Amino acid sequence: MSDSTEGWRLSPSRRGVLSGVAASALLALAGCGKEKTAEPPPTPDGPPKGSLEWAVAGPWRAQDKPRDAARHPMETLRFFGLQPRMTVVDFWPGSGWYTEILAPYLAEGEGKYIAAGFQTGPGADPAQVALTGAFEERFTNDRPLYGEIELTQFGPTSGPVAPAGTADLVLFMRNIHAWMAAGIAEKAFADAYAALRPGGILGIEQHRLGPDEDQDPAAANGYVQEAFVKQLAAEAGFAFVGSSEINANERDTKDHPFGVETLPPQRRSAPRGETPDPDFDRAKYDEIGESDRMTLKFRKPE
Repeated sequence: MSDSTEGWRLSPSRRGVLSGVAASALLALAGCGKEKTAEPPPTPDGPPKGSLEWAVAGPWRAQDKPRDAARHPMETLRFFGLQPRMTVVDFWPGSGWYTEILAPYLAEGEGKYIAAGFQTGPGADPAQVALTGAFEERFTNDRPLYGEIELTQFGPTSGPVAPAGTADLVLFMRNIHAWMAAGIAEKAFADAYAALRPGGILGIEQHRLGPDEDQDPAAANGYVQEAFVKQLAAEAGFAFVGSSEINANERDTKDHPFGVETLPPQRRSAPRGETPDPDFDRAKYDEIGESDRMTLKFRKPE
């Protein structure tokens, strides 16, 4: 405090008498009438909990995050119009690459995530059965993070994937070629249409065949024409809303020896069911990166 502080002017003689302790007390007393400035709250690290940014950045995704640069989950889900209170049906989520984003996000937002997995039972593909078991083990045993995931099935003879007219968003993420091979592509679109409420959205990401190439009805190489996907959707009753080039890759020549699975992340080096070839030259396929993919949005009419 300076000597000119109002009400506390001290003579030199009195200053000498005061002890250090007393002077400290006077200083504290002089400041007692001043209003204290509140300390600003600490800035939280990372995105706000419950936001889509938070779900995409989640540390539980450490193993899968490197693929974000190729799959663009944030931009893709925003294009589809994902909201926290939605009921979302994810057809054939596989190992759960999108589940680990969608389930925490919807759990925090009081929405619902429904995983319509492989149809199991007599005659089911053992690999699909194993993948289903691993999926359930991972995502149903951590409810604080993933919430109450609802498990249903989709396959040749499966029933409804969700109660009729209750879903806000249905996702087909790179599976249409597999359904074409199994002869259940039309059923997938019909089941999605039945599950969606009027005005609900069908979001599709799919490996894209060139428009001038012939469409294999079984899509053996994994690629599907965009026009064919739109036709399947229209036949089921959907209205086309729009497309995005979020997941396009112009480097993809689509003429790979083992189809789309030659590319990352599968990186196949031999036909399915055969032993990988250690001498297969992967360089140009790894340089291409992940496939060229269409990203389409459809709506169930009101």
